[in-house]
Amino acid sequence: MLTIESLNKFGADTLDGIKRCANNESLYLRLVGMVPSNQGFNNLYSAIKNNDLDNAFLAAHGLKGILSNLSLNPILNPIVEITEHLRNRDNIDYSNYIKIIEDERKKLEELL
Repeated sequence: MLTIESLNKFGADTLDGIKRCANNESLYLRLVGMVPSNQGFNNLYSAIKNNDLDNAFLAAHGLKGILSNLSLNPILNPIVEITEHLRNRDNIDYSNYIKIIEDERKKLEELL
């Protein structure tokens, strides 16, 4: 079950996230619960796989906004890094970023 305590252990800044949700804890938990199934992750992975850096950037940037607002730092931090590489259209191996993002996403999903 998703709780503030489990999110804190995960590494989320729940105080900041709740504050961004008008101090509504139940809204915050509901929104966090929707993150693992967000289509942006699949869009990012697919675009990276197809070397479509423009669409990969759009997906990463969208995820960055969601994760920032919810202060889900374990997923946010690698998303911030990959977003900047994609913004610059860096031709690098993104697989390590994808692995970290997916591992953290799965950890969050397990909390549900």
